[in-house]
Amino acid sequence: MSEWKECTLGDIVTFQRGFDITKKEQFPGSYPVVSSSGINSYHNAYKVKCPGVVIGRKGTLGTVFYLNKDFWPHDTTLWVKNFHGNYPLFIFYFLKGYNFQQYDVGSSNPTLNRNHIHLLPSLIPPLPEQRAIASVLSSLDDKIDLLHRQNKTLEAMAETLFRQWFVEEADEGWEEKPLSSIADFLNGLACQKYPSENEVDKLPVLKIKELRKGFTKDSDWATIDVKPEYIVENGDVIFSWSASLMVKIWDGEKCILNQHLFKVTSEDYPKWFYYQWCKHYLEEFVAISASHATTMGHIKRGDLDVAMVLVPSNGELKEMSEIMAPIVDKMIGNNNQIRSLEKLRDTLLPKLMSGEVRVEYE
Repeated sequence: MSEWKECTLGDIVTFQRGFDITKKEQFPGSYPVVSSSGINSYHNAYKVKCPGVVIGRKGTLGTVFYLNKDFWPHDTTLWVKNFHGNYPLFIFYFLKGYNFQQYDVGSSNPTLNRNHIHLLPSLIPPLPEQRAIASVLSSLDDKIDLLHRQNKTLEAMAETLFRQWFVEEADEGWEEKPLSSIADFLNGLACQKYPSENEVDKLPVLKIKELRKGFTKDSDWATIDVKPEYIVENGDVIFSWSASLMVKIWDGEKCILNQHLFKVTSEDYPKWFYYQWCKHYLEEFVAISASHATTMGHIKRGDLDVAMVLVPSNGELKEMSEIMAPIVDKMIGNNNQIRSLEKLRDTLLPKLMSGEVRVEYE
C-alpha cells in the first residue's frame, strides 16, 4: 500500500456543474443527455468530449455514470472536467464506492456541493493498478451487459413466435377462454400490516417502483410470517395492474408481494403461455386504465374475464412448449447469473478501492 497516495478527492478529479439547457448555446448533433436520474437522448445539445464520468448532484444524489461517447451533462449533475492524469474508467468505479448521499448539504432539496466533496479524504493507487482494477470490474460489467442483451434477444424471439402462432397463423378451431381462466392472479398484501419484527426474519417488499427499478435502501421490509403464495421468487410472473401497468418475469431477489401487483401462476398451462398472453393484452389494459377517471388508473378482474385467449390442443401446446420453455428457462438462468455477477462486483468494489484486495499489474 506504500505506493497508494493519500490526498483529497479534489486532487484526483475536478468536478464541474452541469449545464442548464435553457441557457446554453446549442450545437448541431445528437448526444446522450445525463441527468441525475439517468442517460437519455437529446438533439442539438451542447457536448462534452468523452470519456466522461458524471454523478447526480440533485435528486438522485451520487448516482455515477460512465460515457464512452460525447455527452451533455444536465444541470442536475456534476461531471469530471479534469481527471488529473487518472484512468477515467477507474474513476467511474472509484466514485461508485463513495456514499455521496451522506455528504449532501441540503435539506428539503438535498444537493451535492462540489467544493464540499472536493475536500473528502481519499486514497488512490498508481495508474497501472488503476487500469488493472478497472479491468477486473469492467469485465464483470461487460458480462452482465452481455447477459442483459441476450435476454432482450430471447424476449424478442419469444414475442415473434407467439405472434406468429396466435395472431398471424392462429387456428380458427382453437378454443377461446378468458385470460382469467388460464391462470391464477393473486393480488398482493397490504404489507404495512405485516411489519418486520427483527433483522433476520424479514424480506423486502415488492411494490410497483421495485418492479420497475429494483430494490433500494428506501424499499420497505415485511415479516416472512406470511402465506407462502405471497413470496416472490426469481422467475415468477408479476403483473402490475395499477398505476404503471406492466408484466415482468421477476429477476430480483426473494421478496414479498405487495398490493396492486398480481403474482400470476397456473397449474394447467406453461409459464410462457400465460406470460405472453398477459403481455399481448397489456396495451389494451393500459388504455382501459387510462380511461378511468381516478388519480391512479387501474384495471379490474372483470377486464381479465373479457380478454379472450386462444388455447390450442394439448398436443400442439406441448410442441410449442418444446420451443418456448427453453427460451424462458434461459432468460431466468441469465437473470440468476446476472444477480450473482452483480453481487460479486458489488462485494469486490469496496475491497479493491480500499486496497484490501489487490490485483497484479505490470
